[in-house]
Amino acid sequence: MIRKLKSGKYRLYSRKKDEKTGKRRNLGTFDNREAAEKREREVQYFKRH
Repeated sequence: MIRKLKSGKYRLYSRKKDEKTGKRRNLGTFDNREAAEKREREVQYFKRH
C-alpha cells in the first residue's frame, strides 16, 4: 500500500502487518507516486517468482 507523507513523498508499505510490531513494513520512500507504484509491481512479481 502507498501512503503520501507530509513531506510530499510517497512511502510503500507491506500489505500485511508485522506480527511482532503490529505495523506495516516500510518498503521504500519515493519522490512520486508513479515510482512507488512501479516498485510495488516489482515486489509483487518477486513474491511470486
